[in-house]
Formats: sequence, structure tokens, C-alpha cells
Amino acid sequence: MTTVDHLRQVRLGNLRTVLLALVDRPGSRADLAARTGLTKATLSNLTEPLLANGILVEDAATLAGMGRPSKPLRFHPDGPVAVGAEINVSHLAVETLGLDGETTCRRLVPTDTRTSSQDTVLDQVAELVREITPNRPLLGVGLAVPGVVHDGVLVRAPNLPELVGAPLAEALSARLGLDVELDNEANLAALAHLWPRHLAGEDFVHVSADVGIGAGVVLGGEVYRGASGFAGELGHVVIERNGLSCTCGSRGCVERYAGLDVILREAGRRRLDSLAKALRAGDPKALDAVRNAGEALGVGLATLMNLFDVPTVVLGGSYAVLHEHLSAAAQSEMDTRVLAGGERHTRLVASPLGEFAVVRGAAGLITRRAVLQPERLVG
Repeated sequence: MTTVDHLRQVRLGNLRTVLLALVDRPGSRADLAARTGLTKATLSNLTEPLLANGILVEDAATLAGMGRPSKPLRFHPDGPVAVGAEINVSHLAVETLGLDGETTCRRLVPTDTRTSSQDTVLDQVAELVREITPNRPLLGVGLAVPGVVHDGVLVRAPNLPELVGAPLAEALSARLGLDVELDNEANLAALAHLWPRHLAGEDFVHVSADVGIGAGVVLGGEVYRGASGFAGELGHVVIERNGLSCTCGSRGCVERYAGLDVILREAGRRRLDSLAKALRAGDPKALDAVRNAGEALGVGLATLMNLFDVPTVVLGGSYAVLHEHLSAAAQSEMDTRVLAGGERHTRLVASPLGEFAVVRGAAGLITRRAVLQPERLVG
């Protein structure tokens, strides 16, 4: 490595440190110097290009106690944004997210994508992205799908067979003229609880359900993907050896007993909002359907807890809506089956992000990349 290359790497490392500090909270140069260990001269040198390019903004001077007035630095409210997009079995969703972690726009459109072609789905996603894209710089697109992803391709998705094998990242990139990064929806929902704020600690499992059930496993503050990206396929954990046939080719999978379409069918309802209303009214059929699903989910979660021993399970998506009526049955099964269950070792909590966790995580994938690879911001 040449001296020039070394100095560039040092500068980028320092810039990464500053950006991470600003993700945590705004601060003056003096405050940032204290938090990062960098000198104020170095901070000025690093932040001036960011100010000139509209990535950061400097607020008016304020006087706090003795000494000179300070001018807090923060991410520019009209600065670049990342786009998150989600292809789900029952909906499409998009969101724009600033480097400060603030959502600027979002949309969710109910639709059944199970038999839709690649072109049809991607045309719809591209149109939604164009509708919400503001007139400001774009950092790229994070695309979430319910299946196993490898090198920008969806390689396994039992509930979206028409999209398997399609180079989704490349195809959406061609439509939008933007970099697109593809990832599993459960992993991105988990990432949304890590970046830019830790919402559930450093070790947890995020579980959400549509037709399928996905789990994002977080260990030590990082999403655990496994050697081939299959980690967290909770929906296809077998809980009944000779049970119901599953779209994956196996039998007795969790999603055949606790997936949202199963719950709705057993409750005699067509939509989640209708089910939630029936539960509030104390409808016995709805209550039984959700309780049975909670028991099946608890059996599957017990397997994960015995493997990973995390203290928290975050229920997201439709499970967040059903949490009040679902969690008691799931917790009961876990207390019986998890080795530490007698101590109620694992707590079940509803996600504060609800149905937008996946798409927020998809956008967060891009803002996180921009902060950790600051050359994408400053060239």
C-alpha cells in the first residue's frame, strides 16, 4: 500500500467514526472531538466537504454554560435518502429514509404476488419507488424478499415460485438507474431493530408472518445469516413429523399452523384488520384461531430458543397486531419446552415498527452501507 493509499484509508476511517457519532446524535465540533477522540482541526477538515455537499448542516450557534457558543452539526434534513422496497406475498411496500434515521415517505399496497411474473412485480415496485422518490440525492435501493438470497438472486422462495432464479437486484436496478441490494425480508426486519437505533438489545429474534413465517436472528448486535443464508427459516421448522404438507416439500412446518393465511381461514376472516376487530369483540372463533396459532408458534420458537438462547423474541408484522391474543399461548409452550422456560427466560414483545419493519430495514441497509463506506458519500 502506498503512502497516499494509507492516508486515504486513515481519512475514510476517521470519517466513518464521525458519521457513526452523528447517527447516534448531533453534536458540535467540540462535542464530536470528545466523543471520537479526533482533534477539532481534523473534524473541521472532515466535515467541511460534507457541509458543502449538503450531507451535513450546521445549526445556529447556541450558548450552553460558560465558554464560546457551539454550532451543532447534524445530517441535513434535505440530504440524500435511501429507498427501501419490499416484495411480499400479500403486499408491496416502499419507504425513503434519511441518514438521520427519519422516514420521509412510505407506502404499502395490498396485492397478491404469488402468481405474478418477475416483470409484473418489478414494474409495480419501480413505479412505487418513483412515486415516493423526492427531488433529492438517492443513495440506492434495498430490496426485501421472503426467501433465500444469493448474489442478487432469489434462490428459494416456496411462496413466490415465479420469482425464484430471477436476478431481481439487477432487473430493478435497470428499471431505476440505481444500485439495488437484495436481502431476505426477515433479516432486514431484524436489521431495522438494530440500525440506526437498538430497539431490542444485542441478542434477539425478530419473527413476523404473512403466508410464510420468517425469523431474523441477531447475536452480538449482528444479524446471523448462517453459512448459506438459510438461518432463521422458522416457518419451515417441523413441529409435527407427519403433519400437513407444506409448499417447501416437507410436512408439519410451523407456517402450516401459524401463518397468517391459516389464522384468517380458521377465524373465518379475509383481512387482518377484520380479524383484529373480531378479537376485540371477543369472537370465539377468532380467539381460538389465534390461540392455536400461538401454540404452534411457541413450539417452533422453543426450538430456536434452545439453539440460540436469546433473551427476547420480537413479534413483528401481523404478529405485532395479534400480540395481545397470541403471546400468552406462545409463551406457555415456550415455558414448557425451553430449557430455561421455568424462569421465563425469554420475553415476547411486540415490535414498535409493526408492518413497516421490513421496508425500513431495507432502506436502513443502504444508509448503514453509506455510513460504513463513506467513500460512497464523498467519492
